[in-house]
Amino acid sequence: MARFCNLSVKCIIAQNLPPTHKGREKTVAMTSPSLPSDLRAALDGKLDGLSRQDIAARAALISKTYRDGGNSITIKSEVDALAYALVRMPATYAAVTACLNALLEARPDLTPQSLLDVGAGPGTGSWAAAEAFASLRQFMLLDINAALLTLARDLSRDHPRLSAMTYRRDPAALDEVEAADLVIASYLIGETGYAERHQLTERLWARTRDTLLVVEPGTPAGYQRIIALRAQLIESGAHVVAPCPHDLECPLSKPDWCHFAQRLPRLRAHIQVKGAELPFEDEKFSYVVLSREPAPRHFSRVLAPPDVGKVEVSARLCTADGLENAKVPRRDKPAYAKARRWRWGEAVVDKS
Repeated sequence: MARFCNLSVKCIIAQNLPPTHKGREKTVAMTSPSLPSDLRAALDGKLDGLSRQDIAARAALISKTYRDGGNSITIKSEVDALAYALVRMPATYAAVTACLNALLEARPDLTPQSLLDVGAGPGTGSWAAAEAFASLRQFMLLDINAALLTLARDLSRDHPRLSAMTYRRDPAALDEVEAADLVIASYLIGETGYAERHQLTERLWARTRDTLLVVEPGTPAGYQRIIALRAQLIESGAHVVAPCPHDLECPLSKPDWCHFAQRLPRLRAHIQVKGAELPFEDEKFSYVVLSREPAPRHFSRVLAPPDVGKVEVSARLCTADGLENAKVPRRDKPAYAKARRWRWGEAVVDKS
C-alpha cells in the first residue's frame, strides 16, 4: 500500500547537459510536496457530513495495526479507507514526490507514457507521478484492498488523465499486466513476509520497462529492505539512478542507515484527524530508483543535515568513491555560499 530528501522547488543541475552545453546550467522544475488542489478538494468532498471523531478513531486503529506489524486488512469500508487517506496520503505523496524529483534531477528528459502503481492504496503514487510527468497517459493501479481502490477511483474521477486509470485487485495481477515505463511500489515491501520479498522484487522488475521506484519508511528496517532489493536488482543488471551516485555496495555501516526527510504542510482535516498541534510534519523515508539503462552520474548525495558554521560548512556526502566528510571553508567564498544552501538529500554536482 501507498503511504521524503528536502529538494527545492527548482533544482539546478549540470551533470546531464549535452556536450554542446558544457559549462551551462539547466533548470528542471520540481513538483511541490503538497497535495494538488484538486486532490485536496476531492478529499474534503468525501469528508463532508462525516463525524471527525469517528474518522479519527478509525485512523488511530489503522495506525496501531500498522505499528503492530499488520497490513491493510483492517481497512474494510469506504470510511476506513478515507480515514487512512487523510492520515497517510499527504506524507506518502510528499515522499514519492521527493523521490520523483530526485529521478528528474538525474534524468530530466525522461518522458514515461505508462505507470504501474503496485500496492497503490488510494492512488497516492499515481497522483505524484501524474504531477511529475505530463507525459503519462496510462495508469494501472494494483492493490488487493477493494475499499482503497474504490477510493482511488473516486478521488481521481475529475482528473483529466487519472480518471482513465485501470485497476486490479487479484493477487495474480502483477504477473499478468503489461510492463510499464515507470513502476512505483511505495510502502509495499514491508507489508510482505521476508520469504516473499525476493520473489516480489523479481516480479516488480519483470514489469519494469524502464524505471522502478521503491519507497519504504525511513527506519533501519525500511533501509535494510531497500538495500536488499537494490543489491538483488543490481545483480540482475539494474542501474541505480538515485539516491546513490554509484552501483557499489552501500558504504554505510551500522548504526547508520540511509534515509531522508521531507517536511510537508498539514491540511486542516489532517490536523483534526490526527489530533496534531503543529501545522507541518516531517516524513522520513528510504528509497531507491533503478533503471534498465545507466544514467549519467556526476554528483554526490548529502546524507544528513549539514553543519553550517561561521568557519566552514561540514557535510557528510555519499560520492562515487564512497563516504566523504566534506568541509568547505568560509575563505572559499563562492564554494561556501553554495554549501550553505545544501540540504539533506540534495544531489550536489561534482566539480569535475
